[in-house]
Amino acid sequence: MERRLSPAVTLVLILTIISVADRAFSQSTLVSEKVLPVGSNVTLSGANVSLGTWIYNSSLIAVIFSNQISVTSSWKWRTSINPTNNDLTIKGLNVNDSGEYKLEDLEHTAVLVKLSVQVPISDASLQASQINLIELNDTVVFKCFVSAGSFVSYQLLNGKSTYVPMVNGSLTMPNVTRDNQGPFSCVASNGLGNMSSSSVLLNISYGPDKPMLKVMPEKTVYMSGSEITLSCSADSSPSATVQWMFNGTYLNKNSQQLKLENVSSNNSGVYECIVHNSVTLRHNSGSVGVNIMDPITSVVVKNTGGPAILHKSLTLLCQVTGPVQNIQWWKDDQLISPNSTATSADNRTLTFNAVQRSDDGKYVCKAFNAVSNMSSSLFQVTVHYGPERVNISGPNLKKTGDNVTLSCQAESTPPSLFMWYFKDAVVSNMSTFNSPPLTKELSGQYTCVAFNNITNWKSNVSINLSVIDPIVNVTITTNKIPVIENELHELTCEVTGDVDEIHWMAKWAELKEDNTTVFHMNNKTVTFVPVDIDDAGTYHCTAVNFFGNMTSRAYILVVNYGPRMTTVQGPTAAKAGASVNLSCTADSNPESSFRWYFNDAVVSNMSQFTTPPLSKELSGQYTCMVFNSVTNKTSNASLMLSVIEPIANVQVQPMNSAVEGRSYNLTCGATGPVDGVYWMKDSKPLQAGSRIIFLMNNKTVSFMPADRSDMGNYQCVASNAVENMTSNPYILTVNYGPDMVNVTGPSVAKTGQSVSLYCSAASVPMSHFTWHFGGSVVANTSEYVTPPLTPSMSGTYVCTAFNNVTNQNRTGYLNLSVVDPIKKVQVEPEMNSCMEGHSYTLTCNVTGSVDNIYWMKDWMPLQADNRKVFMMDNKTVKFVFVERSDAGNYSCMAVNSFGNMTSSLYKLVVNYGPDTPVIQGPEFGEVGSNAVFNCSASSTPPSQFSWWFNDSQVAVTSMFTAGPLTFNMSGNYTCMAHNTATGKNNTNSIMLTVTEAITSIMIRNYTTPINEKNFSLTCEVVGPYDAIYWMKNGEYLNVSDSCVSQQAMHCTEKNMLHFTPVTLKDDGKYQCVASNRGAVHMSPEYTPLINYGPMSVTITGPDAGSEGTSVSLKCSAVSRPQCDFQWYFSNQITFVKTGPEITFNVTQMTKGIYMCKATNPVTNISMFQTKAFALGGQVSVMHFAAHGSLMSMSLLVFTAHMLFH
Repeated sequence: MERRLSPAVTLVLILTIISVADRAFSQSTLVSEKVLPVGSNVTLSGANVSLGTWIYNSSLIAVIFSNQISVTSSWKWRTSINPTNNDLTIKGLNVNDSGEYKLEDLEHTAVLVKLSVQVPISDASLQASQINLIELNDTVVFKCFVSAGSFVSYQLLNGKSTYVPMVNGSLTMPNVTRDNQGPFSCVASNGLGNMSSSSVLLNISYGPDKPMLKVMPEKTVYMSGSEITLSCSADSSPSATVQWMFNGTYLNKNSQQLKLENVSSNNSGVYECIVHNSVTLRHNSGSVGVNIMDPITSVVVKNTGGPAILHKSLTLLCQVTGPVQNIQWWKDDQLISPNSTATSADNRTLTFNAVQRSDDGKYVCKAFNAVSNMSSSLFQVTVHYGPERVNISGPNLKKTGDNVTLSCQAESTPPSLFMWYFKDAVVSNMSTFNSPPLTKELSGQYTCVAFNNITNWKSNVSINLSVIDPIVNVTITTNKIPVIENELHELTCEVTGDVDEIHWMAKWAELKEDNTTVFHMNNKTVTFVPVDIDDAGTYHCTAVNFFGNMTSRAYILVVNYGPRMTTVQGPTAAKAGASVNLSCTADSNPESSFRWYFNDAVVSNMSQFTTPPLSKELSGQYTCMVFNSVTNKTSNASLMLSVIEPIANVQVQPMNSAVEGRSYNLTCGATGPVDGVYWMKDSKPLQAGSRIIFLMNNKTVSFMPADRSDMGNYQCVASNAVENMTSNPYILTVNYGPDMVNVTGPSVAKTGQSVSLYCSAASVPMSHFTWHFGGSVVANTSEYVTPPLTPSMSGTYVCTAFNNVTNQNRTGYLNLSVVDPIKKVQVEPEMNSCMEGHSYTLTCNVTGSVDNIYWMKDWMPLQADNRKVFMMDNKTVKFVFVERSDAGNYSCMAVNSFGNMTSSLYKLVVNYGPDTPVIQGPEFGEVGSNAVFNCSASSTPPSQFSWWFNDSQVAVTSMFTAGPLTFNMSGNYTCMAHNTATGKNNTNSIMLTVTEAITSIMIRNYTTPINEKNFSLTCEVVGPYDAIYWMKNGEYLNVSDSCVSQQAMHCTEKNMLHFTPVTLKDDGKYQCVASNRGAVHMSPEYTPLINYGPMSVTITGPDAGSEGTSVSLKCSAVSRPQCDFQWYFSNQITFVKTGPEITFNVTQMTKGIYMCKATNPVTNISMFQTKAFALGGQVSVMHFAAHGSLMSMSLLVFTAHMLFH
């Protein structure tokens, strides 16, 4: 309850406070500011003062003295002061309550509150002085109004970003531009908030700007008959009207496009576009020049003279129809330089003053003007020459009875005609001469004459042929048989036929002369002086003459020797009653015969001798005698044999039981003669040592003392000169123990469980066991199974082991603890969601006794670090600052002395993001195409996506397709990712540039593809492109960027693919690919057909026919395209028939040589094939007598035309 002061006391306090007010305020001031709406209540925080006042500006509100408060009458109805802390409460604030409120203390403290009471803003609106304006002419005034509000400031907003302060809510914008269209809004604000008005748009008329003129297609000169489109555009609002002028004269055309169809040279001139804006009353103009020219329509190459002959002149003429600016001559796809040949002033003629072989090729003349170019068809110049470098291939030496083939070749165009002469007689009129079976009379000189019927030149060459007789038989003979070692022996090589040399082979290697091997009679005879066993083997002799050689059949030389190195094998001692084998061997060829002697008596005539059962009377010397019936030689060897009695009844004789630590003996007993005894343990020799001693010549073994390691199988072996005998095994058992007692079993068990305790001790024989617990016997077996356990059964369990042979015992112990088990373990999370950057706690709740708790994440132990802290003996894990990597499967394991239990997995989900979005999509796109963008952002849960372009939302999915594209769709596309759980947004942008499109791509060729000739393909592209590459059969074609390299099979030059040269391997489907920054375009498939051949020519039909019958010969060739065929008969210069087949009636006049000429009309290559035809029963090779042959050939030439027509 507020206590009041008397008026007198109040006055005295006021005077006192006023006198010290300045000093008190200067000591320490607590300053704060508040902005509140009209009609609200406010409480101003006070301070503990014993004597002070509340003052508004300079006016007194209340006096405070010793917890007594006096409020002035003007404030009493709506203020109150808390006597505890002197807080001042004012109700029903109005604008006039704005100002400074002070709580002043006479001692040292003052409180200052600056209060501003304001009217909230409502209904903001914006007005423009005018909306329809003209650029750079008009001025607009903006005014912003509010229906209520105090202390209001104003700003003008242009679009969404640019703020301009307004003076008293007004802003003047002079000389507006097209960028000032808005939208405009105003923002009114005071200390309580702000409010925006609705938008105002200005309609600003401007332009027209300087018009842009385009001529499509873009060319410097246009071909007559073309279609040309001129377009005119100018930036203008409203759109400008268009008028067209041609060479200063108005055309009746008012659209933005002017189409010129089927143009001629009369349409060349200056086209002007005039644009006019009906609102701004302004106009502008632009112009462009168009040049039109007629194309070239025909180009032909003609030869003004006869055929091209080596070293003679030749002139080619290029005839062109249409206007020509330039003419070029090309040979084999290579431009001919003006200096290499003689050309006329306008390049219309190409003259070769002296034709060279290098001038052979395909010639093209190309005519050019500004709008077109045209190439002539290929004109083949074939340089005729030869025959040159005539040569013959064939042998110089042949044997009688053989046939020989001699071939004649010559360099010549066209191919030469051939004649063969032997001893001045014509033997063949073909390039190849095949002889009959040779005799020595056919040795001599053969001459080939080559003739070119175009150049009228001829040349000849000869070859010498020698015919000789062959070797027909070679045999090896000998002077005597048999051959005996160390005697002389001789082999002779008998030959039928001419011989120049004889060579000997022994054992498939060359036989060379030495001091024991001597050759006689020019190697015909070989003598061995004397023959040795090493000379035995296979022999050959080879006879050689000038024509060839022949080798004899194999002769096997067998050398007889021996016997020698006689040896006897068998034992020198044997026991009585046994039989032994004696074996005798000797080195001998042939094999020797054998006899055995004992006491000068024959006991066997075999190489091996087996004795009867032996007795002591059969001891003595045994002799083997060896005899060779061919060499008539003998040899012998002997062996001395002794017969001995056997050993019997060998056994190990033991003592009583063996005890570890006491001495023990084993003795070996045997019947019969014994020379020595040795001992075995476990099938291995027993060695003496510090404890093991052998006595009585090894008959007794003593263990001093016995050890458990001595246990095993013991045997003794008794031996003499002829045998040994081994006793049966004796098993030695050494009694010991018990050793240390080993007690096994669990040290911890849970209540209610029965456990097994096991007791063991090393002992022979086995020990007896007794279990004690709490001083009582609980079992008399090695295993003790407890009853169901209780905590009172925890304690020490004692096992005692006893050996009744050694009379020893040992004791072992085991301590057992009985505990309660763990029954339930689970992970408890916080109630709130887990957020990246916040703290989070997981708790492990366990039912049952616990010694330790361990945490795992994703089945791996969880380690503490600067962000993860374990608390409450690991019961709780706290993430001080959660990261997204903390997400995973968590489990906790509770452990006590008995066992452990692991909780079910708890999946911790960390909400985060979105991170900065990743945008996948093109940076460039062609006009008319679609651009597909995909937006993704790392976020949990997955983000929601929206797309923005020019501050407008265009999609609410992660994938956005923009298109069909236009130029005004270039710009930044922004993807916004929003996470509903974290409440966060993130954005990223991609810049798309829309480019002009490629509208057409096509492969053209302007030359004919011919095998092994240069060839080019052109990729014609309509539209801008950055690069071109080529494909064959769907795969990238490996090409060279330079056509200079001689190794490049394919090279590119601008938009052309060159084949240098093209071959049949280049057959296939080709495509060219043009790419720009926006897209990749592929042409349709183009398949060039490679022209080739003829590669081979064959004539089918009979070789002979009966007179009066009709015969057909057919000519075929491998070629593309099909060849033209001409038939020649018997070396005629002119052909007698065209076409692939010739048919004639058989007469004496139709026999002879038929030649087919196959010509490819595209490659202009010719190939010849001949076939001889004879009357039935006559040979096909024509033979002309030396006299009268020319007359016969002339008659055939004269009549051939009539025969085949």
